[in-house]
Amino acid sequence: MSDPVTTPTIKPVLKTERPKLHKVILLNDDYTPREFVVTILLVEFGMPEGAANRVMLTAHQRGACVVAVYTRDVAETKATRANDAARKKGHPLTFTTEPEE
Repeated sequence: MSDPVTTPTIKPVLKTERPKLHKVILLNDDYTPREFVVTILLVEFGMPEGAANRVMLTAHQRGACVVAVYTRDVAETKATRANDAARKKGHPLTFTTEPEE
C-alpha cells in the first residue's frame, strides 16, 4: 500500500485593519452658558473639570476645539447625545465629527 499524497494546507494571513478614527469638535456659540458647556463635557465625555474648562475656553477663543477622538460610531453617538442634551435645555451648543487625518 502506498502513502497517500497530502497537499499542505495554506492558511491565508488576515490583516486586521484598525478602525478609522473621528474627532468630536466643539463649536463656539455666543449664547450657551459656559457652565453648561463644561457640564456637557464632564457628563458626556467624562473629562476632568480642569480639562473641560480648557476645552470650553479654547473653543470660545478659537471658534472650535477638538474634544476627543473615537471610532466613528462612538464619536457620532457622543456628539448626537451632547447636541440633544443642549437642545433639550434650549441651547444652540453644537458638536460635530470629522475623520482624523
